[in-house]
Amino acid sequence: MTQANPEIPRHVAVIPDGNRRWARAKGMETKEGHKAGYENLLKIADLAFERGVEHVTGYVFSTENWSRTTDEVGYLMKLAAWVLKEEGQKLHAKGIRVNIVGSSDKLDQSLLDGFDKLQNLTRHNIAGTINMCFNYGGRRDIVEAVNKLLASGVTSIDEKAMSQALSTAEIPDPDLIIRTSGEIRLSNYLIWESAYSELCFTDVMWPDFDQSEFETALAEYAKRKRNFGV
Repeated sequence: MTQANPEIPRHVAVIPDGNRRWARAKGMETKEGHKAGYENLLKIADLAFERGVEHVTGYVFSTENWSRTTDEVGYLMKLAAWVLKEEGQKLHAKGIRVNIVGSSDKLDQSLLDGFDKLQNLTRHNIAGTINMCFNYGGRRDIVEAVNKLLASGVTSIDEKAMSQALSTAEIPDPDLIIRTSGEIRLSNYLIWESAYSELCFTDVMWPDFDQSEFETALAEYAKRKRNFGV
């Protein structure tokens, strides 16, 4: 699909970092930061779709996040269930498609069932797609893709076959990746797909990343010349 306006990215991926630090700075429990982060992802997605972006992808829960405390992991799982229950119908009413990217390993069946239900409910929506990377890790996804290809009996692997074997196979590569809170790295996020992504880093904590900050990121993207090695 050809982008109507080349200055607007077709796919924006975000690493919504700084939720816990944001909460601590305000004297709140860290779980309040996570909730604010989820809510802001949905707000930014709305803004993105209004501007012509087709896909917004959020790094919601990484495979490395299992190393956090049992209480925090438990809360994040409950928060995901809350989003499915409280926000799923709202997203569907807006015509937004929801896609879950990641491994099912370690996840409760009730949560997996909720993911499937929401994906099936919204699968034909065309107002925009929110991809939630949940229990996702870039390296793990590549390893699983290679094993899938080997199991199919292939004797060689090219880039097209690899891309089609990844969990992101139906999603265009991100044109723009935004990371908040001052960290300047991808942290195992979409590492195959980000080969030619434009990167934008900001010191702003994710819950404070608002419309003004998003417009600034889009303006920076519009100034960049994308040659793709040509």
